[in-house]
Amino acid sequence: MPQTTRTHFQEELLALERQALGGLDMVVTALDRALETVQHQDVELASMVIADDDRIDGRYLEVHQGVLSLLARQAPVARDLRLVAAILHVIKHIERMGDQCVNIAKLVPLAGHEPPLDERVLDIIQRMGAQARQQMIECGQAFGRRDVGLAQDLVRQDDEIDRLNRDLFKLVLEIGDDPDRREWAMHMMLVGRCIERIGDNAVDIGEQTAFVVTGLFREFEDASHPELAPPTA
Repeated sequence: MPQTTRTHFQEELLALERQALGGLDMVVTALDRALETVQHQDVELASMVIADDDRIDGRYLEVHQGVLSLLARQAPVARDLRLVAAILHVIKHIERMGDQCVNIAKLVPLAGHEPPLDERVLDIIQRMGAQARQQMIECGQAFGRRDVGLAQDLVRQDDEIDRLNRDLFKLVLEIGDDPDRREWAMHMMLVGRCIERIGDNAVDIGEQTAFVVTGLFREFEDASHPELAPPTA
């Protein structure tokens, strides 16, 4: 590949990377709004979160098609090829994060306009959401900077979300016998599950960071072989 052509290719590839990572900003906004809908049972805002997901889906399609178009015109090698593959994975994980925000928003109308709230449940959900938000920001920073250390630290943060999710589950089981209260609590447990999945997707983006840098793909958290997971301290 001639040098000028290679330089042009790399410029286009980095532009696609920036476009993909820009999708994280869109998902952060979607999560903020989704959490607000849960806190205030704002059905109108929930509808906005659902409608705005079209923009995140559009970003996914733009990046995906952009990568395919670039590959059709030029054949990347070595590290460039790794970056191409990673960008496709990253934008897919971002699209999935957006879907989880939509899932949260869809649960709000099901709970009703004035459900029997429990502040302990809402507190855990907001803490989970704040942690997931931080993970989304940092997974983008890790990928953009090719910072494997920061990427691996996402596992520690994800462990905190998992811990809070377990606390939420225990609390829901002890919520009481009132049918309306239990139904609302079950919806909140599903919200917690959505947030937990957002954290998992952030870790997945961190894994793509390590792949771009090292050329090797390895799950940071391997449930089948936990002894192989890298240290997170």
